[in-house]
Amino acid sequence: MAAIIRLLHSLLSSFKDLIPIILVVGFFEIFVLQQAPDNLFSILIGLIFIVFGLTFFVFGLEMGLFPIGESLAQALARKGSIFWLVIFSFSLGFGTTLAEPALTAVANEAAQVAAEAEAIAMNEEAMDNYAMGLRLTVAISVGLAILLGVIRILKGWPIHYMIIGGYVTVMILTSFAPEDIIGIAYDSGGVTTSTITVPLVTALGVGLATVIKGRNPMLDGFGLIAFASLTPMIFVLLYGMVVL
Repeated sequence: MAAIIRLLHSLLSSFKDLIPIILVVGFFEIFVLQQAPDNLFSILIGLIFIVFGLTFFVFGLEMGLFPIGESLAQALARKGSIFWLVIFSFSLGFGTTLAEPALTAVANEAAQVAAEAEAIAMNEEAMDNYAMGLRLTVAISVGLAILLGVIRILKGWPIHYMIIGGYVTVMILTSFAPEDIIGIAYDSGGVTTSTITVPLVTALGVGLATVIKGRNPMLDGFGLIAFASLTPMIFVLLYGMVVL
């Protein structure tokens, strides 16, 4: 019964989150364009699906991914095995990023555009290789980013110096990278931190900071997502300098 009540509460919260979007779209349709949207019935059905989809997604995160990430991080930290903690951190970042639907979509679109611009051959094999190379590059970069973030939590290093240094590196590489890859590199930093990566990585950082003596979950547990957004830009810029 408690789970059902929480599910209904999540359903109501998801609907409230969609209200601003509905109001904005409705305002422009009615008062600016002064027309009814096409396929109104289909749109309403789609909104219902969105509400239920968001509800089940958020509810699933709270019940599944967050507890898994926190429990694994805490168990590995209590075991005192830095080696396995580092391996787990890299594997988590690599695996979740490779599975990101948003990254797959961006990589496929980038391959299509690169082929049309004659940067690569206009055939399926070349485009698949380009897209997979881009996805692997981003996945490896995020794996290394999570690994670095975990070491930061363990050592207590200040995050702002590392982030500033990373963006300075991005600015320098941008000056030397091919123009065709710059936009893709910047977008890669955003699409990596999406539906799969964010919940598990956040849970990892908070769980690790909670169990390590002298660490504050609010101060040390967060920040891994910033690393996961930053390093793909660096690696994709380097990837473009090598491939293109």
